[in-house]
Amino acid sequence: MNRYLVLHQLGDGTYGSVVLAQRRDTGEKVAIKRMKRKYYSWDEAMNLREVKSLKKLNHANIVKLREVIRENDTLYFVFEYMRGNLYQLIRDSDRPLPEPALRNITFQVLQGLAHMHRHGFFHRDLKPENLLCAGPELVKIADLGLARETRSRPPYTEYVSTRWYRAPEVLLRDPHYGAPIDLWALGCIIAELYTSRPLLPGNSEIDQLHKMCAVLGTPNWPEGHALAASLRIRLPASTGIPLARAVPRASAAALALLAALLRFPPGERPTATQALRYPYFAVGTALVLGPPATQPRRNNHYEDEKIAPSAVLEMDPSRKTGLTTRAYVATTYYDQFAHVLGGKLVKSGGRDAAGSGAGANMETERAACAYFGATRYVTGARVDTSLFRSLPLQSLKEAAALGSNPSRVDWAAKYLR
Repeated sequence: MNRYLVLHQLGDGTYGSVVLAQRRDTGEKVAIKRMKRKYYSWDEAMNLREVKSLKKLNHANIVKLREVIRENDTLYFVFEYMRGNLYQLIRDSDRPLPEPALRNITFQVLQGLAHMHRHGFFHRDLKPENLLCAGPELVKIADLGLARETRSRPPYTEYVSTRWYRAPEVLLRDPHYGAPIDLWALGCIIAELYTSRPLLPGNSEIDQLHKMCAVLGTPNWPEGHALAASLRIRLPASTGIPLARAVPRASAAALALLAALLRFPPGERPTATQALRYPYFAVGTALVLGPPATQPRRNNHYEDEKIAPSAVLEMDPSRKTGLTTRAYVATTYYDQFAHVLGGKLVKSGGRDAAGSGAGANMETERAACAYFGATRYVTGARVDTSLFRSLPLQSLKEAAALGSNPSRVDWAAKYLR
């Protein structure tokens, strides 16, 4: 430990305390977790679940364990340092984070969970305090002290995870729970990101079940009712409230993901990999195409052709610029996920509504900025390109128009590099 200079304490928990330290040789800042229990051998230390899981999990959205130090029978974990957590980000924000930022956070957590579950572990204590972040741009799952292997034999511990994020099967003492409890917790966290307050803040386990039914309705879940009967309790009868009222800022795509993650039967919740394929993450807009760099000479064939109005992305319905560009195809492509951006696709005026070249370029740039700004997911992380669907060009004429621009940039290839 003499290689590190302790700066100040970051937190104190049941099993250990965390301090901010700095390497004396490189000046790099790290977070050091000092375990309160004594460990008298290396084998005992290496058998800890947190060590076993972090040794196997190497992902951009899971906090990295740099080294393990045992000194005078005291165990120290040296982690990479992240300057805050998601709870602090929600608490300290002056205004609610915009949906693209929340989508980015959710995407990163799901990427980390998918990697964790794929390698045979589930977290069991997912909550905003255990999601470390450097702003909304980079989020990492931390505190794997309660993580278990999916192949390990149940029964599992009944009292895991913080109550507000605890899945119903855990509250009902089902000893055979598994990875779906992480997806339930993530659903509660997503709702909290949108509203800046907990979705289900129960005062006790019974109150937690009552709040679940009050918000989500009494489930059609025979196994859950049987578990409740074995505890001599009954799930309260309630029709629930629409999620759109509970999470009013969420878009339709976000509400669809929330409804899937907050299903009572654990077998009906999507896996982390399946959740990544939801329309909430399939962001795209039908961009307005500007004129090619070299305008083809207009002839009678083009004059007589019926050209359909172009599609424009209207981010603010109350403000209409009236600037459009001439479409190069006879049909307009409508992106089914455009509403996720908070805008909508509308048709411009008739065939003569095309603006001047300067106005057309301005509208094209606005649409491009909206698109590329909203679809930037994870900075510096590996992106699973199989989750993205390519949007085919509409016709040969449009392909010719795009290819004729010598300054065109292949944005997808540039980003995925």
